[in-house]
Amino acid sequence: MKHARFHLLTAFLMFITFERGKAQYDAQPLPSLREQAQIQQEWLRIRLEKVLPKLMRENNVEMWIVPMREYNEDPVFTSLVSPTTFSARRRSIYVFFDRGPEKGIERMALGGGAQGGLYSAFRDTTLGNAELWGKDQWKLLTSLVKSRNPRTIAVNISETHAFSDGLSAGEWGQLQEALGPEFLPRIVKAERLPLDFIAIRLPEMIPAYRQLMTIAHAIIEEAFSNAVIFPGKTTTDDVVWWMRQKTQSLGLGTWFQPSVNIQRKGVDPNSFSNPVIIRGDVLHCDFGVSAMRLNTDSQHMGYVLRDGETDVPSGLKNALLNSNRLQDILLKNMKVGVSGNQILANTVEQMKKDNIEGAVYTHPIGEHGHGAGTIIGLWDRQKGVPGRGDVPLLPNTWFSVELQATTAVAEWDGQKVQSAQEDDVIVDSEGIIHWVLPRQTGYHLVK
Repeated sequence: MKHARFHLLTAFLMFITFERGKAQYDAQPLPSLREQAQIQQEWLRIRLEKVLPKLMRENNVEMWIVPMREYNEDPVFTSLVSPTTFSARRRSIYVFFDRGPEKGIERMALGGGAQGGLYSAFRDTTLGNAELWGKDQWKLLTSLVKSRNPRTIAVNISETHAFSDGLSAGEWGQLQEALGPEFLPRIVKAERLPLDFIAIRLPEMIPAYRQLMTIAHAIIEEAFSNAVIFPGKTTTDDVVWWMRQKTQSLGLGTWFQPSVNIQRKGVDPNSFSNPVIIRGDVLHCDFGVSAMRLNTDSQHMGYVLRDGETDVPSGLKNALLNSNRLQDILLKNMKVGVSGNQILANTVEQMKKDNIEGAVYTHPIGEHGHGAGTIIGLWDRQKGVPGRGDVPLLPNTWFSVELQATTAVAEWDGQKVQSAQEDDVIVDSEGIIHWVLPRQTGYHLVK
């Protein structure tokens, strides 16, 4: 029975299609979990062998120590371990030591296993008596550090970046004791090392991410259609929970609760609480799916045609056009090496020259929904974000281009309509920006 259900689901996924403008996409299913794990394991190998050495040397780090305990994992944990490893094992200490360009980075695991052969697993069974239980790993770490004698030792402590602040107070206290007065002066807080390692994506990840994004867009397309919305009966919460259920039925997860909201002529949008959707409503959703330790993030606009209407009123079309124009301005300013705060300032300056009212709050995405890397504004911080926005934009990173433009609509007696859009882009190795899928340039229609 289970196999029959699996084949039915696979057949169903293979024929999901949706159309936007002249483009049509086939939402092919993700491979089996076993195949996904094999793909992810190869991504891990490439990142450890090619990305990590470069970052350690750029940050002048000779040794990187990452200790953590079960269910209190460092944010960098999932970037360091195999897809079949879901948590630290009691205590896991990952140690990386740069032996030079010829020998490369030595990868050591004190607890947690070899991660499919990508680490050398260390354990000293002679230290396993009851009195020393819990201390044996630290004694082993002391031995390993002394034998390698690193000039610099990076730890994950940061007051600015959550992704670089994974060393808990308890582990930090024991680590200091293990290193002792000889090695403690060699500690450095290399904030950019974990931050950039999490942020950097591989070109090999793009096909799977595009496939995941295609499924996400297909779900939105169906949600904002007559297949789900019956004007005068369906509420916004009905659509939200349909999206959640659909996501789960397709074998995917999500990293946040979806949202669906409306704007309506003559009504304050802040007055709504789970309204019934009626004809003439402007729809908006915020939705993302998760699989293979990847996350998507999309905000799309929809419209419910009034009786007799065959298209969206021109004023509403102009609202969407303005958010598309703001996307263009932002992408022109997103240049490798430029900080998020400077990108935001340049974008806001051009936005004002073009008489666009709106806001930009764009963030990295990938292994986390609100990912590691520079942020380009927050919805309530349009003059920049000290620290988090000072990081330069890097090649081989992904971003959710998230923003909104607010436009007065003639057909709504000058009432302002907010067109909030979000779709994901890839900054490639050359710094060229590509949409993962074509952005939304027309409303989803409920007829």
